[in-house]
Amino acid sequence: MSGGGTAGHIYPALALADRLGQLGNDIMFVGTDKGLESKLVARAGIDFVALPAAGFDRSKPLSFFTSGATVALSSLKAKKLLRDFGAQAVVGFGGYVSIPVGIAASRAHIPLIIHEQNSVAGMTNGFLAKRASLVCLTYSDTVDAMEKVAKGKVIVTGNPVREEILTANRASARAGLGLEEDDVFIFVFGGSRGARHLNAAFTSFVGALLDHGCVKVMHMTGAGEYDAVCESLGDLADDTRLTVRPYVENMGEVLAASDLAICRAGATSIAELTALGVPSVLVPYPYATDDHQTKNARAMVDHGAARLTADSEIDSGVLRDTVFELVDDPALRRAMGQASSALGVRNATELLVDGIYSVINNAK
Repeated sequence: MSGGGTAGHIYPALALADRLGQLGNDIMFVGTDKGLESKLVARAGIDFVALPAAGFDRSKPLSFFTSGATVALSSLKAKKLLRDFGAQAVVGFGGYVSIPVGIAASRAHIPLIIHEQNSVAGMTNGFLAKRASLVCLTYSDTVDAMEKVAKGKVIVTGNPVREEILTANRASARAGLGLEEDDVFIFVFGGSRGARHLNAAFTSFVGALLDHGCVKVMHMTGAGEYDAVCESLGDLADDTRLTVRPYVENMGEVLAASDLAICRAGATSIAELTALGVPSVLVPYPYATDDHQTKNARAMVDHGAARLTADSEIDSGVLRDTVFELVDDPALRRAMGQASSALGVRNATELLVDGIYSVINNAK
């Protein structure tokens, strides 16, 4: 397995690895030593191997040659890794490191399966799709585009969600977090790396929000933003109604306890929100490739599961007004939660496993 860079690539891969391990498979995960995968994969008890990887920066033409040389060298190393491991299949989840691993699998005639989490395929998966034996998608809207490069090899599985999310229980989660029945618990997060603009916008009105009824908040800032958020909060950082953390390990518990989430619109975040039926205010990251986070969010909004606030609007009061409206309307939150749950694909991991086994059996 391969993938890296952000939690959005890694968590679905870990959900799949966990299930494949339960079925008696040996797993080797190839990532980079600098990405989040180097910590999360090792923590999950999966064999991890680091390879160099580099992307191509269109504004720096010379990077095409330097990244190309890195890919070529890593492909040779990956081919030996696959041979020594005795790989029956390779599953790629995106991130630059998947390119040399995918190329190595193709050249070694090992079935390659790729999984695309977003509504628009990333560069890595777009490149590898033509080499793949199977292309697994989260959204049906992506099928037509991928069929152009992987005709007859495309299926929709949804996005695998970690077992800790699927098994989380709202009542026990709220009890574990010390929440009262009447508390409106809001979870704010910007992904594994944080979201500076979203953090700043939210902290500008969190004081008023805490004083608005029985509101309690957990804010996951991202490791690089934690100190800045605490500084901007001032005395509020010590308010017992507000919990500020750089990262949340018990994501399943926190999401299950939430009455409302405020977050970016990454595919993995949306998969976890819908798996637990959490209503949300989505603020898409404006610089995502082909604005795919806005497309992710619109699927939620169109089904009544979320509200969308553009990143360019969050300083204007739109985000604040939306959050206050939802805090004041429990019936609306319940309806949004039901719509969110209806969109959840809780068996995505099993569908992906079935696809992988089918490819392996066909290759024999």
